[in-house]
Amino acid sequence: MKVAVVGATGLVGTKMMQVLEERNFPVTELIPVASEKSVGKEVLYKGRRYKVVGMQTAIDMKPAIALFSAGGGTSLEWAPLFAAAGITVIDNSSAWRMDPTKKLVVPEINASELTISDKIIANPNCSTIQMVVALNPLHKKYKVKRVVVSTYQSVTGTGVKAVEQLMNERKGIKGEMAYPYTIDLNVIPQIDVFTENDYTKEEMKMVNETKKIMDSSIRVTSTTVRIPVMGGHSESVNVEFENEFDLNEVRELLNSAPGLILVDDVKNKKYPMPMDAHDKDEVFVGRVRRDETQPKTLNMWIVADNLRKGAATNAVQIAEYLVENKLV
Repeated sequence: MKVAVVGATGLVGTKMMQVLEERNFPVTELIPVASEKSVGKEVLYKGRRYKVVGMQTAIDMKPAIALFSAGGGTSLEWAPLFAAAGITVIDNSSAWRMDPTKKLVVPEINASELTISDKIIANPNCSTIQMVVALNPLHKKYKVKRVVVSTYQSVTGTGVKAVEQLMNERKGIKGEMAYPYTIDLNVIPQIDVFTENDYTKEEMKMVNETKKIMDSSIRVTSTTVRIPVMGGHSESVNVEFENEFDLNEVRELLNSAPGLILVDDVKNKKYPMPMDAHDKDEVFVGRVRRDETQPKTLNMWIVADNLRKGAATNAVQIAEYLVENKLV
């Protein structure tokens, strides 16, 4: 199977190729795709060098699947052209997520909605993915009413430039700035631009995408924050249910849910941290406890590698589902 990776030279594109290789996805020919300035560069995949090609060349090579991670503008322009050529696009940008004609997919939750006619499939936002993977098994049992989430997000979510800014600041080197402020030894309570309601785009993504993936009746309020870490995103989540829950049953549900690992042993100081989630495909949950200020409400802490389950792994898992169910 020919597989194109669009944005192959970026952080997420590189991670997509790593995940394809690690999970032994049935790639017969890799087609790395990037902007014109990167055409002709080489990428390494399974010990072999592949030359980066441009968009039209990639379409002409007729891959079965194209994994896109090249930004919203590129996706809006090129994804329909790939789709028109019969190529199934799995897009990691925000371009198609809220399009009512496109599926927004987290395989553990709603891959079964996919059909052979879905030629552009949206990959949700990284912070949304890890939260809904943890919420979904509990929603099925107790019905989620309202979610209050605060995030602690890795600089890797911004890209290579942000990682370089952090490392430069650590070394006391002046360099290009990905953020309007210093990130080392600091916390920036803004991810993406502010919208008319004074929430950021990232915050509104969490609100709207959770509703689309899980249930439109769920109320979500979000504060997203950038912190100087590398391994992944963390989230403090307060969730109110319609029905009463038992804490032991909650832990059992989380422990047995697909794609989740429960790390919740406070007596021995065991809880998820970004350094433990780094380069892992699972979502980690801990600090599970009852909110003692109001009924039927739970607190939990959710951590995942934003470049993997938050982006590359989720996209590859969608591709795996398509192949397994003969939808490509």
